[in-house]
Amino acid sequence: MQTTAIPFTRKDFGDDFLWGVTISAFQNEGAFNTDGKGPSIWDTFSGRKGKIKDKSHAQVATDFYNRYTQDILLAKLLGFSVFRFSLSWSRIMPKGTGAVNPAGIDFYHRVIDACLELGLEPYVTLYHWDLPQALEHKGGWSHRGVVFAFEEFVRVCAREFGNKVKNWIVMNEPFGFTALGYMLGVHAPGKFGLSWFLPAVHHAVMAQAEGGRVLREEVAGANIGTALSCSQIIPNSNSDADLMAARRADALFNRLFLEPSLGMGYPVTDFPLLKRIERRYALWRDWDRLAFDFDFIGVQNYFPLVVKYNTFMPVVRISEVKARYRNVPLTGLGWEINGNGLYEILRQFAGYKGVKKLIVTEGGAAFQDIPGADGRIADTARISYFQEYLAAVLKAKKEGIPVDGYFAWTLTDNFEWAEGYRARFGLVYVNFDTQQRMIKDSGYWFRELLSAEKEL
Repeated sequence: MQTTAIPFTRKDFGDDFLWGVTISAFQNEGAFNTDGKGPSIWDTFSGRKGKIKDKSHAQVATDFYNRYTQDILLAKLLGFSVFRFSLSWSRIMPKGTGAVNPAGIDFYHRVIDACLELGLEPYVTLYHWDLPQALEHKGGWSHRGVVFAFEEFVRVCAREFGNKVKNWIVMNEPFGFTALGYMLGVHAPGKFGLSWFLPAVHHAVMAQAEGGRVLREEVAGANIGTALSCSQIIPNSNSDADLMAARRADALFNRLFLEPSLGMGYPVTDFPLLKRIERRYALWRDWDRLAFDFDFIGVQNYFPLVVKYNTFMPVVRISEVKARYRNVPLTGLGWEINGNGLYEILRQFAGYKGVKKLIVTEGGAAFQDIPGADGRIADTARISYFQEYLAAVLKAKKEGIPVDGYFAWTLTDNFEWAEGYRARFGLVYVNFDTQQRMIKDSGYWFRELLSAEKEL
C-alpha cells in the first residue's frame, strides 16, 4: 500500500541499523489479576477516582496477555527486526521479593519464544514504571530497600531468560517515573514533594547501576542499556536569567540519570538543590555504586522544551513556555513536533566520553485516529512526524554520531498512563470494545520503508 513518498531508504541507515517497535507490560498486557499476578502501583493508582483522564483502567488494556502471538506477528508483518517489551515485576514476583510466580515466568518464555521463532530480536526492559504495590507499601522508590528488591528481581529475570535474551534495558525513563510519580503526583503512586522525589531519584540511580551489574554477572554476552527521557532545552531569551534557567532545566531533565551512570555524580553545579541528596539520602559508600559501563544509552525524545526564569516557581525557578502559545506544529497531546530537537539531543549525549552507542528506544506521536468509512486510518500527520524525526537520526548518523537504531512507540494503541485510552500512539489501531486490530497508514508506511531496497 503506497501511502506517501519516502524521502530516504532503509539502506541509507546502514545494514546493521536496528528497526524496532516497542510496548510495555502494564499498558498492554491486561490480565491484571490473572495466573498469580500481584497488584502494581498502577493497578492501585488507576483505581483511584479522578486519576485517569478518561476514567478508564488497564485491567484488560490491549489484552496482550492473551493476544501476544497476534501482536508479535503484526510487528513482523510491518517489517521490524526488534520487538521491545517490558516484564511486569509483580507478574514475576507478586510481592516484589521472595516467591517467584511460575505462571509469570512461563508467560514471558512464551513471548520470547514467539519473537525468536519469527526472527524478531527481543529487547527486554526490566522496569517500565509498574512497581509492585507490596513494595510501595514499604515506601516504594523513596525507600532504600527498593534497590535490593530490584537487584533480586533482575537476578531472577537474568537467570530465567538470559540464555535466550541478550539485549536488555534496565530502566525506562527514570526521570519520568520519579518526577511524575514522586514529585508532582500525577502518575503512580501519586506522591508530592521533594521529600519523596529526591530519595526516589537516588535509589533509582543506584538501582539502574545495580541492575546493570547483575546482568553483566549473570548473562554471558549481554548487551546492556538504559532508556532515558530527554529534551533539547531552549532558553526563551538570551537574558542571563533565562540562560541560567535553561542550564538548570538541562541538569534536571537530561543529565540527572545520565551523568551519575558515567561516574560524574549528580549535576549539582547547575542544579544545587541536588546537594540535598548527598546530605540527607546518600551513604558514603553509595558514590562508588552509581556508575555502570552501559553498552548503549536509549534516547527517548518527543519534543524540545522552551524555558524561562520564573521567580515565583517554587524550588526550580523555571517555567515552560508552552508549545501551544508558540505557533509550532503540535501532536494531539499538544507536544511540539520538532525533529531538530532529537538531532540536538543525540549530539549532546554523544558528546559524553563514556557513551559508546545510542539507540532511539522510543519515538512516536499521538493523534486523534478515526477509521474512515472504508476502515482505513489515514494518519498522515504521524507519517510526517516519523519522516521528520528519522531524517534527524539520519543526519546525526551521517555526522558520525553513533546512533544505531530507532524503535517506534508504539505497536498498538494502548493505555497511555494518566491519559487513558484517548491518546493513540499506535501504528496499529485498536478498537478497545472488540480488541480488533487495524493497521494504520503509518504502519503500512513503515512496512514500505523497511522492505524497500532503494528509492530516490
